[in-house]
Amino acid sequence: MTREISALVFDAYGTLFDVHSVARLAESLFPGKGAALSAAWRGKQLEYTWLRTLMGRYEDFSRVTLSSLEWTFEHLGLEPEESARRALLDEYRKLAVFPEVPDALEKLSRNRPLAILSNGHPDMLNAVVQHNGLTERFRGGVLSVHPAHRFKPDPSVYQIAEEQLGVTRTLLGFVSSNGWDAAGAKSFGFQAFWINRGGAPVERLGVRPDAVVKNLAELAQQLA
Repeated sequence: MTREISALVFDAYGTLFDVHSVARLAESLFPGKGAALSAAWRGKQLEYTWLRTLMGRYEDFSRVTLSSLEWTFEHLGLEPEESARRALLDEYRKLAVFPEVPDALEKLSRNRPLAILSNGHPDMLNAVVQHNGLTERFRGGVLSVHPAHRFKPDPSVYQIAEEQLGVTRTLLGFVSSNGWDAAGAKSFGFQAFWINRGGAPVERLGVRPDAVVKNLAELAQQLA
């Protein structure tokens, strides 16, 4: 199925950490609107990363997250108090992991170093990794796109992992739940593993992931 893999690199948001775990807090703050707020916020957050990269107008992910939340409030006709705004933003520092993640990472870390490569700002990433007690799993580092001042799937972002880990791209495995991210990693030259929790079709971007699995437990079974 795959060639030798010297290190595994993981996307963070949506892959390890459930971005829609914010829906519970959102629902408590805005009854009846929690799911809609979470979905619109995440969609706009991704859209702004792509647009800012194309426009050459980089802002770090914490500011993108705030901007997309402000758009979502207006989109849903909400007028939050400052305390609600702060609470939702803080939730990104303590997102829940998907249930299978801790055990899968333990198994996958036995044979090779693991790292994270994410759009997130370093402070946000380190906070959510520490909150979930996963720091020791990522011997390869918790890497952010921030030094490149661009967001995934720009090739310069994937190059960060190759350079920081000191492993040629063909020997790096990249794991993401975002089909477009898996495609970007594959196009760059990584071995790409798509965590397809929702049963979505493969993106039509001229490349296909090396493997498609339902969750990280299935990936650990294949690679550990």
